[in-house]
Amino acid sequence: MNRQFHPGQQTSNFQARASIEPSTIKPRQLSHLHSQLAQLQANLSDLESLLRVTAVQAEYIKRLGGLQGSLFLSAGRVFERDALRDRSPAQQDQPIASDPSR
Repeated sequence: MNRQFHPGQQTSNFQARASIEPSTIKPRQLSHLHSQLAQLQANLSDLESLLRVTAVQAEYIKRLGGLQGSLFLSAGRVFERDALRDRSPAQQDQPIASDPSR
């Protein structure tokens, strides 16, 4: 907001506010507060729904991570077994450098 000061504008705003009766201010404020409260309630309902979906998705992501880890470990064993099978008989006496179990 880039507001500039205009002396006449400030007095006109003050005059407009002074013309509003105090008895009408409170009901308007309460009405505005009520509409804001209704919007807040709607937003909280949306948030609750999104949190339920997120909790379900988190469980699926956890399962997916377990499956991915299982696939990674089983692929490592398959490649290790294939590497041992492809080695020549002279090389089979030497341990594989990247094998942490040896």
